[in-house]
Amino acid sequence: MNSVTVGMADLNVLKHPGVLVTLGLGSCVGIALYDRRTKVIGLAHIMLPYSYQAKNNSNIAKFADTAIYKLVEEMEKLGAHRASIVAKLAGGAQMFAFESSNELMRIGYRNAAAAREILEQLGIPVVAEDTGGNYGRTIELYSDTGKLRIKTIGHGIREI
Repeated sequence: MNSVTVGMADLNVLKHPGVLVTLGLGSCVGIALYDRRTKVIGLAHIMLPYSYQAKNNSNIAKFADTAIYKLVEEMEKLGAHRASIVAKLAGGAQMFAFESSNELMRIGYRNAAAAREILEQLGIPVVAEDTGGNYGRTIELYSDTGKLRIKTIGHGIREI
């Protein structure tokens, strides 16, 4: 089976059979897309919610708003149909405790919220998620079933 690692601020798509893996999701969010009919999978490891809020926004895979559109576009090139794509989200942790309740510091929460908003705009349902908390995650997305395996230190392994 073809296994591809997706780095930070990166994305990739695969046809069945395959596995997409991303390591060390902290406040970053892994956006896992699965086409139930064609078994085409896509995974983005986003760092920030919106590209328009950043000066250097040339890397489209870094932002939820631009990465999700690109991911869907690349999946469609492999034969996926938007109507049969579902999403799963993981990550979005609050890795550090801040004294301030400044919304800008809640980057993990904002990343997950932005991902949900963009997916909703595209009509792609979020069927499962494992977001929040204060711990990192490594995820694996499987093309055969669309299962997302989430590995965490101290919290074990779960599948959604």
